[in-house]
Amino acid sequence: MDTIKPESLDFYRQRSQHYAAFKSQFEAGGFENPSHPALHGDESLTTFLTALAPGNVGLDAGCGAGAVDVARLRDAGYDVIGFDAVAENIETAILKTPKLSKYLKIADLSNPLLYESDSFDFVMCNAVIQHITPSVLFDITIPELVRVLKPQGVLQLVFKIGSGMANVRDGEYGVDRIFHLYSEQDILSKLSDLGCHLVLPSPPDGLGGLMYFTDNKPLRHCVLYARKHS
Repeated sequence: MDTIKPESLDFYRQRSQHYAAFKSQFEAGGFENPSHPALHGDESLTTFLTALAPGNVGLDAGCGAGAVDVARLRDAGYDVIGFDAVAENIETAILKTPKLSKYLKIADLSNPLLYESDSFDFVMCNAVIQHITPSVLFDITIPELVRVLKPQGVLQLVFKIGSGMANVRDGEYGVDRIFHLYSEQDILSKLSDLGCHLVLPSPPDGLGGLMYFTDNKPLRHCVLYARKHS
C-alpha cells in the first residue's frame, strides 16, 4: 500500500532545523489572504480549538519540526503530546525545547495510532495530509484521528485544497515539491460517515465553518473543525 511519499519524508529529514526556524518566521507573519479577519496564524487556530474542546488533553498528529504547537499549549497548561513520522523533526523539537522529550515520539499517520479509543479532548493535524495518499487518508488516517477523540472532542484539520496533485516550486528552498490536494466536501463526507459534524461559526461572524488562507508556495488551504458525536 502507498503511504507517505518518501520524497516528503526526505525533504524534512534534510531540512528539519531550517524548517523549524522558517515555520516560526511564517507564524510571526501570520496567514496570507485569510478568509476571516480573526484567522491570524497557528496560534489563533489552537486558541479556537482549545475553546471548543471539552477538556485539556490533546494530540498534535504530525507536530513537525520544532513541535511549536505542543510547546505553546503545554506552556499554557494543556496536557498535549505529539508525534511526527520524521525522526529529525522530533530531534529538532527536543534540541530546541528539551522539556518536550517525554511528550513527543516518532509515529506515522499512515498506520493505526497506538492510543486507546476516546483518549483525547482535541486532536490537531495541520498541513500533514498533503503528504498522504487518498486511499490511506480515507481508510486509515482520518478514521484513526476520529477514533482517538473522546465523544464531543474536536478535530482541527488544515489541508491544501483542490483535486489530484500539485507540483509547485518551493522558493524558500529552491526545489520542486509535490502535494496531494483534497476536496473540502470529500473530507467532510468522510468525517460525517465517522460520526462528526462541522463546527459552524458562533456567533455568526466568529471562527468556524470552512475557512481559508494561502501559504508561501502559494497554495490555498482549508481550515475546519469537526466535533465527534456522543
